[in-house]
Amino acid sequence: MTESSARDTLPALLVHHAETRGNATAFREKEFGIWQATTWSRFHERVRDFSLGLEALGLERGDRVGILGDNRPEWVITEIAVQAAGGVGLGLYQDAVAEEVRDLADFAGMRFIVAEDQEQVDKILDVREKLPALQGVIYHDPRGLRSYDHGDFLLEFTHVEQLGRNEDPQRFQINVEKLGSDEPAIFSTTSGTTGRPKIAVLTHGQLLAAARGLLAADPMTPDDEFVSFLPLAWIGEQMLGVACFLDVGMTINFPEEPETVRQDMREIGPRTVFSPPRIWENMVSEVQVKIEDASWLKRRVYDWAWKVGTACATENGTINGSLSWQRHLAEWLCFFWIKDKLGLRLVRNAYTGGAALGPDVFRFFRILGIPFKQIYGQTEAAGMSAIHSSNDVKFQTVGRPLSHVELKIADDGEILLRGPSIFSFYYENPEATAEAIVDGWFCSGDAGYLDEDGHLVVIDRKKDVVRLPDGTVFSPQFLENKLKFSPYIREAVVFTEGGRVTAMLVIDFANTGRWAERRHIAYTTFTDLAQKEEVYTLIDGHVREVNADLPPASRVQRYLLLHKELDADDAELTRTRKVRRRFIAESYAEIVQALQGNADVVTVNTEVTYQDGRTAEVETRLRIASV
Repeated sequence: MTESSARDTLPALLVHHAETRGNATAFREKEFGIWQATTWSRFHERVRDFSLGLEALGLERGDRVGILGDNRPEWVITEIAVQAAGGVGLGLYQDAVAEEVRDLADFAGMRFIVAEDQEQVDKILDVREKLPALQGVIYHDPRGLRSYDHGDFLLEFTHVEQLGRNEDPQRFQINVEKLGSDEPAIFSTTSGTTGRPKIAVLTHGQLLAAARGLLAADPMTPDDEFVSFLPLAWIGEQMLGVACFLDVGMTINFPEEPETVRQDMREIGPRTVFSPPRIWENMVSEVQVKIEDASWLKRRVYDWAWKVGTACATENGTINGSLSWQRHLAEWLCFFWIKDKLGLRLVRNAYTGGAALGPDVFRFFRILGIPFKQIYGQTEAAGMSAIHSSNDVKFQTVGRPLSHVELKIADDGEILLRGPSIFSFYYENPEATAEAIVDGWFCSGDAGYLDEDGHLVVIDRKKDVVRLPDGTVFSPQFLENKLKFSPYIREAVVFTEGGRVTAMLVIDFANTGRWAERRHIAYTTFTDLAQKEEVYTLIDGHVREVNADLPPASRVQRYLLLHKELDADDAELTRTRKVRRRFIAESYAEIVQALQGNADVVTVNTEVTYQDGRTAEVETRLRIASV
């Protein structure tokens, strides 16, 4: 294999690292409280064995393989093994219900699905009869599955590896050398905010072009540590946790459980962190609530440190010399300990992407001294198109286009992209492909503009940007992000029907519940707490704060607190936790209409399903507050 071809596909990169630094640590997984390390040589062996095992089971070039479960070494092993055999992996979100799994598996014509455990296997078995192309399910956590009898349809991961060990190992090397950079590497689902997710086909060359564009802007080294805890079905985690991981040869760490991520991050001390806005917003809420619960002395220290940090936190990271010693003192007394609790003490690059992040949250982390940066991208652009550079950060922008990306703004304000990282096509959807790629340019669907310094400003989804009666251009997403800066508001959906700006808010149950308990406010359920007069007063104060920073026409005029949390299982959120605005507007049409009217209450009927299968309809009266 030549030097050039040794690095143009993901399996070839694995072979390269195994040959050049085989004894270095490729990844770690925490099991029973102990970090278990795997070298590049062992990683290569497992990929080789599993790949040859899949071929022995009948996997052919071009076949699709689903991967379902939490972040585990077996996920990455499966993905690279499938690619080496000429197949394509499609990641499925671990919290997807059985019908979602069936829909994607049937649409993609999956030949095999690799599932983590009994929970995921049961989803597939529930819909097995509706998947005629599915030849088998392979699981890697056998707990609870020993008594399952499904013949050769249900196989253990180690069994497939054993099948591969009985094959000629040279065939794996031949397969890798035959693989081209222009061949499909993964199928990646879009977020699906406007309907059924589409499947974008991304090649090895496209993934590596995006990864190398990021690495050119922010170099990483083989000594870097990365904690993989976001769904590997998401393109953002694919970019950092697979493409950059294999290109650089850094170490990936897999947490023991989703619930232990924070503690595991503190133990590892990652240098690079990439998360969608929801994770960062949750961190901000956590700090805000902890400070409220702290002693008066800690609150005084925090308030002083925050003033110093605010004075020092400029967009380009420059600190005024006269404040330098105060900033060091604030770091030692306060900020260091907050970052340590969040698992961000050693972070060199902290990224957010996948959706818009409010400037208040952005500023929060910069004040803490975390080198926080925004990434702009889509699944169709292999996850990344623009980024802030270390000394060129603007809170209202998403940075400049990466070196490999051409970007221009269309006459109607839409952001258009072109370059080697743009996807090939949507699987089995030529109409959507023709709409998305016009004259070689990818039409992002986002509205934005380039400022005087060449930074990209993303306003909102083009279809969501509206013009209010007074002519003001209004972005619902911008207002929603400002509202969500409150630790007591988990979700916000803004409506502009009828020319009035109204909002449907969802409280953060955990934070608001603690707030109520400290004030001895009794409540029983989420609905009961959300409709408390005291909670409305709490939220009203924050809504008024947000309004004070906005022009009159853009201010929230009426709002209500929803009686339930928005749920991806109810199709109100995507699996990446983005609000499906159009679906919510239709599902809650009665509420939207009441918000635009003058009524003080609106009655909603909700169907409740009990554990024994019985259903009942519950009537709830929601108060509408005017600001």
